[in-house]
Amino acid sequence: MRLKIENGMGQKIIHSSPPPVAGEGRVGASKVGDARWLALVILCAGFLMIVLDQTIVNVALPSIKNDLGFSQAGLAWVVNAYLIAFGGLLLLSGRLGDLLGRKRIFLVGLAMFTTASLLCGLSISQPMLIAARFVQGIGGAVSTAVILGMVVTMFPEPAERARAIGIFSFVASAGASIGLLAGGLLTQAVSWHWIFFVNLPIGIAIAVLASRLLESDPGIGLRSGADVLGALLITSGLMLGVYAIVESSTYGLGSLHTLGLGAVAIALVVGFIIRQATAATPLLPLRLFRGRHFSGANVIQALATPAMFGFFFLGSLDLQRVLHYGPMAMGLAFLPVAVGMGALSVGLTARLIMRFGAYAVLLAGLATITVALGLAATGPIVSDYFPNLFIPMALLGIGGGLAFPGLTVLAMARTTPNDSGVASGLINTTGQVAGALGLAVLATLSTSRTSDLLGHGKGITAALSSGYHLAWAIGAGLALVSLVIAATVLRPERAAEVEVGIDAEEIPA
Repeated sequence: MRLKIENGMGQKIIHSSPPPVAGEGRVGASKVGDARWLALVILCAGFLMIVLDQTIVNVALPSIKNDLGFSQAGLAWVVNAYLIAFGGLLLLSGRLGDLLGRKRIFLVGLAMFTTASLLCGLSISQPMLIAARFVQGIGGAVSTAVILGMVVTMFPEPAERARAIGIFSFVASAGASIGLLAGGLLTQAVSWHWIFFVNLPIGIAIAVLASRLLESDPGIGLRSGADVLGALLITSGLMLGVYAIVESSTYGLGSLHTLGLGAVAIALVVGFIIRQATAATPLLPLRLFRGRHFSGANVIQALATPAMFGFFFLGSLDLQRVLHYGPMAMGLAFLPVAVGMGALSVGLTARLIMRFGAYAVLLAGLATITVALGLAATGPIVSDYFPNLFIPMALLGIGGGLAFPGLTVLAMARTTPNDSGVASGLINTTGQVAGALGLAVLATLSTSRTSDLLGHGKGITAALSSGYHLAWAIGAGLALVSLVIAATVLRPERAAEVEVGIDAEEIPA
């Protein structure tokens, strides 16, 4: 079979499948295929453990506060310490995977994350827990950044790659809602310590299986991209930027503290970009951005992620403070999102991508997300779960299950194997940093709206709900803008082109 693949430089590469080796039949090929899918399950299990940790902690925060005596401001650092390390190191970790080998970096990150989880569970003081959460964030970034690069390398065939990315996207998107349910169950049934202890046996099992089943790759070597100055600039810039974002809830978005730190962070990132344009061995090859698919996908990620994050975060507050749901009920309320994404991402989205192209599937997904957020925003001020929140959640699950696999396929289709790690890290970084910034803005606007209504004599329930609805309306606007950008920037050059990195006429029936 001959595949015509277009790389990031716009060059056509003809790839012909090698002839079968004598004596090798379908059984041997099946074993190889089964091993790859088992490896994918292991990678997704590791990724799910890390994704769950980002939301599982939220449900346990009141118990942690009471047990360790946190103040409200201090309690925020249980979350912020993780986010700063995680968001700041994703890009560097992705490139280290390209240079030193993605399997090696994944295992190192997994070991750090698992060890830090044990320390989190054993924490008996505030400084110990915050420090352990920071190390946990480092481990999460190191392991997460290379997973998508490993997935696209393991599955070069378009149909299999689309299905594998669909499964990965389901774990990435639905893991947040599963984390809310798991956090409520563990906190109520045992104690908050077990939201961290549960990672220990899972992490060890994944590490053992990954070391045996994942194919080793030596990497391209430090000489191909060991830009120490660039690494310092981007890591410090991203960490400072995430710090400014997460602290904006305390100081205010327009405060001198937030704007000053934000300006320094932007200056560091600009310095990094200048460095990459002049360095002999850049950490982030700027040639990646020559392809409109990769650049456009990152812009869409930066717009769509805050829209989704805003609904999940403020939706959980709406369930808690307006509808008075408990932790378990909150987790169950978000199940339509997980079920919708799972039903599509595991197999159906891949078939739709191969039939209609990633471009069409992405547009359908973004349109569905826009409609879902629009329905949530225009629903009754004090919403009942059925149907006012259930229908938007079900549509968000469907939209996310279509949009994010399609977006990932388009972003990664033309990246070379040597750059897949840094490309994966950048996509994750875009989502995390934009999600944190967007969530801070949406939460601030929601709070401001609530305060204004309270000042005009509105009741607390109506004021809170109005603030959440405003944020969801802005999220719908972000989703609509991302839809417009996708329709224009990512539009195929030829009507018959299937945007999975190969020409439509060369896809086997």
